[in-house]
Amino acid sequence: MQSHYNQSWNLNTIFKGGSESESFQRYIEALIENLNKLDVEVRKMKIPVQINESVALEKIVDLLGVATKQLSEMSAYISCLSAQDVNDKEARILIGKRNELSAKYATTLTMFDNKLVLISDDVWQQLLSQPKLAELTFVLNERRNLSKDKLPAEQEVLINDLAIDGYHAWEELYDTIVGRMSISFKKGDTEESLSVGQAENKLSDPNRQVRKEMFEALGLAWTKESDLFSETLNHLGGFRLQTYKHRGWDSILKEPLTYNRMSEKTLYAMWEAITNNKTAFVSYLKRKANILGLKKLSWYDLEAPLSQTETTVDYDDAARTIVEQFNRFSTKMASFAQTAFDKQWIEAEDRPGKRPGGFCTSFPDSKQTRIFMTYSGSASSVATLAHELGHGYHQHVMDELDILNQNYAMNVAETASTFAEMIIADAAVKNAVNPQEKIALLEDKIQRSVAFFMNIHARFLFETSFYEERKKGIVSTEKLNNLMEQAQQEAFCGELDTYNPTFWASKLHFHITDVPFYNFPYTFGYLFSLGIYANAINSKDDFETVYNELLKDTGRMNVEELAEKHLNVKLDELDFWEKGIQLCIADVEEFLRLTENYI
Repeated sequence: MQSHYNQSWNLNTIFKGGSESESFQRYIEALIENLNKLDVEVRKMKIPVQINESVALEKIVDLLGVATKQLSEMSAYISCLSAQDVNDKEARILIGKRNELSAKYATTLTMFDNKLVLISDDVWQQLLSQPKLAELTFVLNERRNLSKDKLPAEQEVLINDLAIDGYHAWEELYDTIVGRMSISFKKGDTEESLSVGQAENKLSDPNRQVRKEMFEALGLAWTKESDLFSETLNHLGGFRLQTYKHRGWDSILKEPLTYNRMSEKTLYAMWEAITNNKTAFVSYLKRKANILGLKKLSWYDLEAPLSQTETTVDYDDAARTIVEQFNRFSTKMASFAQTAFDKQWIEAEDRPGKRPGGFCTSFPDSKQTRIFMTYSGSASSVATLAHELGHGYHQHVMDELDILNQNYAMNVAETASTFAEMIIADAAVKNAVNPQEKIALLEDKIQRSVAFFMNIHARFLFETSFYEERKKGIVSTEKLNNLMEQAQQEAFCGELDTYNPTFWASKLHFHITDVPFYNFPYTFGYLFSLGIYANAINSKDDFETVYNELLKDTGRMNVEELAEKHLNVKLDELDFWEKGIQLCIADVEEFLRLTENYI
């Protein structure tokens, strides 16, 4: 049966012609012109600023908004081009151009922020009272306060310039190496060459031998390139540590916590609550091992289905289910998802040449979204599709705000996506047609809890240990493997038979320059969204309006303020986190009850 929805996205409605698009080149030229205008106005900005000079500041803010929107649009398009075809050489050149213009933008912003610091507090408060600037109070205060904690402008500008080839280039090298990798897989009498993304999908195959062989093949592939990956990781870490040292920052968590607008007390309250409540998830791992006829699970069994019969969901059916279930909570959310399917905003085709993983990227100038993934038909794949649509809806809600108020951090970004994913997972469990299907779907939900509470915890523990080791010097490949396995053993409470020591090499998140500690925000978003989901189920108010207002505030509040205003909870205390974890434990208890006679 022919699919109703096309699984390849359409980028031509944004810029026609792909990586050689003439309209895109003209767009870049317009961006360069606006970046130059912004730079001129920032350099002209007089210090000290007087209240009667607010017009000059307003002009800079206007130009900043235009440049921010255009730079985001350009970056999103280039990300799509490079993801859909890892062999697109023109896209690689465009990545270099993006980094160059991003550095120019960052340099101008650094000069702007430095001048904001020099404005007296009295004048600053008067400036913020002007109508045009008042709505940007949070972000402008944030920029001014963060600048106080950095080096003088000239030195920060130098760091930005050197980062193009001395920092971001290491991430580009990583992407290049992964892009050229292919994994050999024997299917019957034929041998296939799979991309990394296609190969990783095999780790959820119902046949354990297939999972084991693919895990070993992936391990060999990552090991083969591990010395190169240790170079990228060591130099990324080294660049960060040197920058922190010169800024006088003692904590390696200062940058990620600042980026995520949250306190260290909140972060460790979350991890403490999780660590205190892992017993139930250990029981789940033991039960799953028993069901699969194993003494202990191996790493490649974590995503294994319980049934040897693989159940797949047609892409069209997944689309219909997602729209239908979103509609139970929000008609606007359902309408957005329908638009994404109808207008080909989603690249889901299972084919070689694509980069691994999934993402959602938004085009703030076009007010469109694009979603990238490799759809396999598994329950997990349906959840990923819903997850990325949740990201897209978050940005859709923000579209009506000033672009400078749309900069929300990763932890709250993961809230909207996980909320969307939870809607679909819960609906699937409730609509199961028999006990076996219910067990399988419930187990798929619990897999995500294990991922957030154990796998992500392992990543956080590894990265924390890595930076401590990196302070002493280069960390060898062997040491990185050891640190990774130790972190996994601790996070999974020693419950697995084999671990994945090369995970640090295979996980793109460790090699991303934009976001340090690309791990704990996922867990934060998961538990925060549980609080929102519980509120949605029990709310007698207009949930859609309340939810949309919360999303709109994600770019103009820190997370503690956001939670107190919209959920009336304190994030730096254990209580909120433990209540969320209890909802996940209830899933485990239901799973254990249903599988008592399953063995």
